Amino acid sequence: MNKWDDFVRACSSCNKCGLYQNRRNVVIGRGLVKQVPILFVGEGPGEQEDIKGEAFVGRAGKLLDLLLDAMEIKPEDYYITNVVKCRPPNNRIPTKDEVDACIPWLRYQFSAIKPSIVVCLGSTAAKALIDNDVKITEIRGNWIDKQGKILIMPTYHPAAVLRDNGKRADFYLDVKKVRDRLFQMTSG
Repeated sequence: MNKWDDFVRACSSCNKCGLYQNRRNVVIGRGLVKQVPILFVGEGPGEQEDIKGEAFVGRAGKLLDLLLDAMEIKPEDYYITNVVKCRPPNNRIPTKDEVDACIPWLRYQFSAIKPSIVVCLGSTAAKALIDNDVKITEIRGNWIDKQGKILIMPTYHPAAVLRDNGKRADFYLDVKKVRDRLFQMTSG
């Protein structure tokens, strides 16, 4: 056994909030469990993620995958997870209590993965990781330096981009900034 396996077991049996009552699967994340430069953090699992037990495998995940592939950001350079690990009913936004119950799991993922860059995909992730009062439309696309240890890039959630084509260019530019920073880090 290793610490990650213990984490997965503990997370899978979690009942700290009401979301556990209707889940099919706890959705830990997607990617190699190792130190990677980029951690993408979304809101919570949707229906497809709940069924498959893997993060970002629905339409929003496919859009993100296409963009990462186009940007030549390799799967070994990132890990994808969510703030909450169980699907909120009808894909609603997680409540503050649900987010607070799941934050220790996300903190563990941070400590295991040790990213240099965190991409907040949407408002829920930005509120959980930056400040509860932030507005994604005001801060997206701007680097936020957390104590000189981690750079955070808030951007739109891919699902929001699918709903509103007007967000597509900004989403692309934000991920391009992440790619450029990654390439600076790995070539220097």
